[in-house]
Amino acid sequence: METNKPQQKKKKWFLALGITLLLSTLLVFITVFTSFNPSWRFYHQTNVKNQVPSFVESKLRVSSGNSKDSVPRLAYLISGSRGDGESLKRTLKALYHPRNQYAVHLDLEASAEERLVLASFLRNEPLFKGFGNVRMVVRANLVTYRGPTMVSNTLHAAAILLRDGGDWDWFINLSASDYPLVTQDDLLHTLSAIPRNLNFIEHTSDIGWKEYQRAKPVIIDPGLYSLRKSDVFWMSEQRRVPTAYRLFTGSAWMMLSRPFVEFCLWGWDNLPRVVLMYYANFLSSPEGYFHTVICNAPEFQNTTVNHDLHFISWDNPPKQHPHFLTNDDYQRMVDSNAPFARKFGRNEPVLEKIDSELLGRYVDGFVPGGWFNHQGNVNMTVPHQIIANTTELRPGPGAERLKRLINGLLSAEDLYAKQCA
Repeated sequence: METNKPQQKKKKWFLALGITLLLSTLLVFITVFTSFNPSWRFYHQTNVKNQVPSFVESKLRVSSGNSKDSVPRLAYLISGSRGDGESLKRTLKALYHPRNQYAVHLDLEASAEERLVLASFLRNEPLFKGFGNVRMVVRANLVTYRGPTMVSNTLHAAAILLRDGGDWDWFINLSASDYPLVTQDDLLHTLSAIPRNLNFIEHTSDIGWKEYQRAKPVIIDPGLYSLRKSDVFWMSEQRRVPTAYRLFTGSAWMMLSRPFVEFCLWGWDNLPRVVLMYYANFLSSPEGYFHTVICNAPEFQNTTVNHDLHFISWDNPPKQHPHFLTNDDYQRMVDSNAPFARKFGRNEPVLEKIDSELLGRYVDGFVPGGWFNHQGNVNMTVPHQIIANTTELRPGPGAERLKRLINGLLSAEDLYAKQCA
């Protein structure tokens, strides 16, 4: 009997070992099976995709995509600096429509008094109070046009509009020196007929002289750390052109789709963040940041339309700033079929011509449209003059001009050849 005890213990040990090996084999089999099971992988990826990242951007509302209405909605950033308060008001009124959302930014170079006057106007205008679609960027930024602070200001405004602006389809950045050449009814009517994933952004990879004068030099924008505006200053060292992504350049003015704006803010594949860090030391970064991001993102590079929707008069070769537009440029503006033009001086007489002949706008009034019952004085903004159905549009001759431009761009034989080329 004594001699059988070691054998019994050995059998028990082999039995435990066998059970352990069996369980281990079963676990390995389950792991391998689920790793290569397509339905499981799809379920896992779906769950991960729908989770809200725990980044700073989690404060933003995750949208379900573009608005489903037959008439699109636009989100505008209208920005200005010292002395631009009255121009901002005029441009805002010329662009106003109840369907749209507006962020107005007067940078820190403007005096506190000027910013307070603008804030009071936006807060007390009955139309804006009634629809609640105009907001001032309260925590103003110091913006240097040639530096990255203009890009950061644009992203800041876009984040506010995503968080507070509800559903909208396109984001448009303008300045106080921009002005519309068509009514909002004209613009919304024309945009109703095109895909809402399109991005109107003038761009090219042929950066030419900009490689040596903008890409390789390293600049510092004082607006990133100072409360006083001054020009950028240059470092003595230079850098190489990036090899991880391709540089693009173009116009600083654009109309971007909501999905692309969300991509720039969320940066789920890190490309927008990496490119933003690079452009923090790039001269005139507003003319390259969004262009470089969109053309290096496979999901967006085929959504570009190579046009900035502006009429701008440049020198040949172009200088840093375009010409100021006057009455002498009026017919060329109209013939361009563009919905916007720049650059206008403050109280430039041609603006009155645009108001009366293209927009139907009276002095200090709003632009009439399907939403606005303009019987009597169109400058009045009392509640009984508001039409509740904001999808009612009354397009005019501006819609026909804009339609020619858009149709020409989308039907051009070289449309695809110009996408991120």
